[in-house]
Amino acid sequence: MSAKQQKQSLHERRKGELALSDFADYVERQQAHRPRPGERGASVAPSDSGYSTGQSTITEDHAELDIIDQLGLSDAASQVKLKEWLLDTSSDSGATLQQLAGLLQARMDEGHGETLFDMGQEDNGESMGFSIEQWNIALDRVRQAASTLKADIRVLLTYNVGGDVEASTSNPKLKDSQGKLLIRQSPATVEDVIETRIAVVGNVDAGKSTMLGVLVKGNLDDGRGRARVNLFRHKHEIESGRTSSVGMEIMGFDTKGETVASNVPGRKLTWEEIGKRSAKVISFTDLAGHERYLRTTVFGLLSSSPNYCLLMVAANNGLIGMSKEHLGIALALNVPVMVVITKIDICPPQILQETITQLTRILKSPGARKIPIFIKSREETVQTATQFVSQRICPIFQVSNVTGESLDLVRTFLNILPHHGHYDAQAPFEFHVNDTFSVPFVGTVVSGVVKSGVIHAGDTILLGPDSLGQFTTTTIRSIERKRIPVPVCSAGQSASFALRRIRRKDVRKGMVVLPKLDTPPKVHREFVAEVLILSHATTIRPRYQAMLHVGPVSQTCAIIDIDREFIRTGDRATVAFRFVQRPEYLAIGDRILFREGRTKGLGIVKALGFDEEKPLRPREEQEGEKEKNGAGGSREGGKANGKGGGK
Repeated sequence: MSAKQQKQSLHERRKGELALSDFADYVERQQAHRPRPGERGASVAPSDSGYSTGQSTITEDHAELDIIDQLGLSDAASQVKLKEWLLDTSSDSGATLQQLAGLLQARMDEGHGETLFDMGQEDNGESMGFSIEQWNIALDRVRQAASTLKADIRVLLTYNVGGDVEASTSNPKLKDSQGKLLIRQSPATVEDVIETRIAVVGNVDAGKSTMLGVLVKGNLDDGRGRARVNLFRHKHEIESGRTSSVGMEIMGFDTKGETVASNVPGRKLTWEEIGKRSAKVISFTDLAGHERYLRTTVFGLLSSSPNYCLLMVAANNGLIGMSKEHLGIALALNVPVMVVITKIDICPPQILQETITQLTRILKSPGARKIPIFIKSREETVQTATQFVSQRICPIFQVSNVTGESLDLVRTFLNILPHHGHYDAQAPFEFHVNDTFSVPFVGTVVSGVVKSGVIHAGDTILLGPDSLGQFTTTTIRSIERKRIPVPVCSAGQSASFALRRIRRKDVRKGMVVLPKLDTPPKVHREFVAEVLILSHATTIRPRYQAMLHVGPVSQTCAIIDIDREFIRTGDRATVAFRFVQRPEYLAIGDRILFREGRTKGLGIVKALGFDEEKPLRPREEQEGEKEKNGAGGSREGGKANGKGGGK
């Protein structure tokens, strides 16, 4: 029976799912050991005991211990008297206003140009005991401080204040006036605009493109997918109604938190108009839901380096088909996940309840370990968005693109969504190419995400590797972000570079752009990784081949060595891989994902290069197994010969 015909038992499948969450957390911690482009050579050499990442001076980051810093337990007596600054009406109020502005600026710098301010609460969570009069004075002071910083304030939620954004559920224990403010700074230049990337995934016909069309354009759908037409890139997509490529769409918010949209009904703003009028831009990557286009979807998820993942589920279908596969990949990448249940206007209540029950069960399973939070009010939206830095939370919205139900909650959530991701602008420059274009009168253009460092127009760079592992020296002619020309681009931003003297056929997806160095960058055909097998019907042994994804790189890989005889579903092992076609540029700490049809496993690069003189399994073990197999084979051969002679 072939591997395709063999079915896994429930126990085997569960074994792979259980290990997923723990392994994803382990990979996230190992990302800290990823070396900078300039120091790759030093960290590649394996240790005497096998393959290791080498010594690292980076200490582990325990996010859960951050609360100790916030409680103000230090011996220093210089605690910030925030309440005094907010209520100061004395003759010296100008000095305290400057101090308050300095505090707001520090918090906005930390939040990439925006911050959520808890008015009426101290830093340690204690109430300031504001009356309504004091609340109004404090709000006026914060507005004055923000105006000196060219920032705007939006009141998101209030308690015991009254007005449009008053919390619907009153807390009897809370007698004081409190609230949450969103303070967002006006970007000085286009390159300072806050950018958050969201990958949109889900099964075919879940309404991904339609939802994005409605969110971005502002008009509701007609029930037949009219809103999605603007997002399609190819003629066959419009005819079939199915996305088959990686689509891109952007949505802008201004400093006041309002959606940037056209004043003319039905007119869609261009990317340049949105970029110039926005203080925060949400970049959606619209991915294909059909199983046939899984490779494109996996490539889009890995190459776009999303900050968040938006999983679409059709209320009348539930979590079926590729939805589970996409959710598994998002969990493997350790990307925070939010869920939108669409088509609630045409779904019977009992079917909707079945979908919700199934979704809750899957999200709470040991493999996902998420806490589902169903959002039905503005208060829940604000509270969940402010706490979404915790990856254990999974907000769930129930919307209709035809009636517009709960779409305002989704827009509010996206507006408040904090910037997630760690990027080092001080490190050497590194840029991963995920698409190539040939633009008339401009030449070859490459697009992608800046992994680290800063790049300027006119810089000399290296582009590669080609099929021989070589890098080409070229110059960046110009840089664009969201189709707006910019002079500079830094870590964590997506951008497009126009290159001098480079033909499009010499550039491919998966290449990297690096600064010009004295020593050429090293590329590798072989590498060692620690992997977790998520699902495989049979055993995996050396010489097994699968499609391997590392960031924007997609290439067939063969397993050349394993630290044991074979591996099965749920096993964690150290495995040596070899690229079949060409060498690639890798770094220790890179996430890998390999699949054969469906996803088979994920892992993290542990060492670059592989020395056959130092196999992952000791030679004694291999020789012992060969002797064992040889003895068994000779006995069977003797029996066969005996039978043959008797005849």
